[in-house]
Amino acid sequence: MKTIDVAKFKEQCLPLLDHLDPDGLVVTKHGKPVARVLPCERRFVPRIGTLRNKIRIHGDILNTGS
Repeated sequence: MKTIDVAKFKEQCLPLLDHLDPDGLVVTKHGKPVARVLPCERRFVPRIGTLRNKIRIHGDILNTGS
């Protein structure tokens, strides 16, 4: 698990969160651990086809009515 000082974490927070390892990150203050940052579980949710048989289209959807 990677450790980083709180001042450096504060400066680079967003890039660190974008590239967070599965093990997470320990934030230290004066060499002592004060926080652990862990990634959230990302669940894959299929979106294609989720509205199948739930929506009905009436008329021409490509016509603007002009």
